[in-house]
Amino acid sequence: MDYPLLNAFWTMCLIFLWVMWLILLFRIIGDIFRSQDLKGWGKTGWLVLVILLPFLGVFIYVVARGHGMSEREIAQAERQQKQLQAYLRETVATGDETGRHAESLAKLAELKNHGDITEEEYQKAKAKVLA
Repeated sequence: MDYPLLNAFWTMCLIFLWVMWLILLFRIIGDIFRSQDLKGWGKTGWLVLVILLPFLGVFIYVVARGHGMSEREIAQAERQQKQLQAYLRETVATGDETGRHAESLAKLAELKNHGDITEEEYQKAKAKVLA
């Protein structure tokens, strides 16, 4: 088969442009669903335009609403970061408390085993730690 180098280069350029367009299409569809300022009919209209007239719809969306795409993506990332930090604070606080209880109980058991405190004192201290 005869396939000149220039044709191979042109084919690679077309494939690259097609993949780039697909990535842009999926980012736009994600942005449509993520957008808080669009309501049901607005989202439906943009989706219909992007699906029925894919190339034209993508270009119109980028011109009309492209300036806010990065702002909405940054806002979403900040919300996710805040949720992660809140979850980690809650988890670490619970873990610290549990760790302190375990350390206290281990010290009490060691004192009891060495005979420094009686069984009765151990039970009272254990009840305080667990309360």
